[in-house]
Amino acid sequence: MKKFIKRASKSLKSFRNQATASVALAILSVNEALADLPKMQAPSRGEGTGIMQTIKNHAYDALILGGLLLGAFAFMKVAGSLISEFGEVQAGRKKWGDLGMLALVGAILLVVIIWLITEASKIL
Repeated sequence: MKKFIKRASKSLKSFRNQATASVALAILSVNEALADLPKMQAPSRGEGTGIMQTIKNHAYDALILGGLLLGAFAFMKVAGSLISEFGEVQAGRKKWGDLGMLALVGAILLVVIIWLITEASKIL
């Protein structure tokens, strides 16, 4: 038992020494990052002639991004609904036709949302 404790103590000391050396090496090898921040890009419609026009152009980009997020949210809801419906079909509580109908309605919903986002971007 004493041999085991001695051996364990030796390996623990060795591990501690290696860990200390690794941490010291990591601290000493850290260099300063000299990268610049990227330049801010103009809005998709351009900067405009004044501050108000530039703000409107940024708002346009924000609304388009909001529409894309709405489309992504709708896609996630349709996918989640289809997954839960598939579980119901596998459990025998629903039929395959129910899953197909839900997939059809979900696909139509996604197409309508994408079309509305496209129309909204033309109107703005």
